Amino acid sequence: MIAQNLQNVRTTLPQQVTLVAVSKTKPIEDILEAYHAQQRVFGENKAQEMKEKYEALPKDIEWHFIGHLQSNKIKYIIPFVALIHSVDCLDLLEEINVKAQKINRVVPVLLQVHIAQEEHKFGFKLNEIFEIIPSLQKYQNIQIKGLMGMGTFTNDQIQLGNEFNSLQVLFNKIKMSYNEILPIFDILSMGMSNDYALAIQNGSNMVRIGSTIFGERNYNK
Repeated sequence: MIAQNLQNVRTTLPQQVTLVAVSKTKPIEDILEAYHAQQRVFGENKAQEMKEKYEALPKDIEWHFIGHLQSNKIKYIIPFVALIHSVDCLDLLEEINVKAQKINRVVPVLLQVHIAQEEHKFGFKLNEIFEIIPSLQKYQNIQIKGLMGMGTFTNDQIQLGNEFNSLQVLFNKIKMSYNEILPIFDILSMGMSNDYALAIQNGSNMVRIGSTIFGERNYNK
């Protein structure tokens, strides 16, 4: 079933879009089924769970951290994480840089931008991003590769489209204006199971899809 679900999702994705299979709360067996169906990029939202899965699974898996990251949990993932999607404040950038420096790694990250109307979601405000860009050069052990955003949990396609478009506009402005500071700024991570098609229409080139592939999650585990 997982292999078939993966194939169904892949047929809907343009070639330039990277699929992150969101495996949070899912058992090793489910991830292996996806792995044997040629999926190599997986997303987790809890640092310790991701570390345990990294240790138990094949080492050619590319692990993306997609949840809210607490500073005291960075140490669990910093040696192997391929991309942190959810850098939502300068303090977190600072901590990632310090931890990466200690192990002589340059860690790829995305800046999370708050585009939803829901206040509980994390991220930089749209108008904050330009203010912080000049200061990003000091983080020698971080590579800022793009932006991530989460739309409002709603069926209103116009609202969602506007939110995704606001991030696409910001992404394009940064890419055009700050090439010297951010030379490898090429990832726009938007879209999940319920809205990824609309996100792709608005420029997303990385989507985070979980329940459509793995089925609904059991959060009581």
